[in-house]
Amino acid sequence: MKLPLIAAAVALLSMAGAANAEEHVVQMLNKGEKGAMVFQPNFVRAAPGDTIKFVPTDKTHNAEVINGMLPDGAEPFKGKASEEITVTLTKEGVYGVKCAPHYGMGMVALIVVGKPVNLEAAEAVKQIGKAKPVFAELFAEATKAASN
Repeated sequence: MKLPLIAAAVALLSMAGAANAEEHVVQMLNKGEKGAMVFQPNFVRAAPGDTIKFVPTDKTHNAEVINGMLPDGAEPFKGKASEEITVTLTKEGVYGVKCAPHYGMGMVALIVVGKPVNLEAAEAVKQIGKAKPVFAELFAEATKAASN
């Protein structure tokens, strides 16, 4: 008799966790608040289990993880151009994201899930063009968020 009650309690707790997960929407834009070719917002603070929905508000953009800029054991993702992609991030750490066609123009984003356990490794990844100064700002924001 106790076993079904335990199973029911476990099921309810797992549904409660899913219900508490948040969805963060990131637009992929030709022009946004911070200039041309941007993710908006380009910095997201999330909890493990949250989803990130990348919406191609303007065409020809994609969202994909940057090699070396994701936590150990995390699944890399790569969306197709002009297509929405939704990812659920379960591993704590820093995820660097780029729009492949506009990477050199600085179209990048940083997602911090829980504790930024791989922050140093992510910062060590070499960036190109305008992605370098954009990431400098994003890493400063991540460091500030980690200390709060």
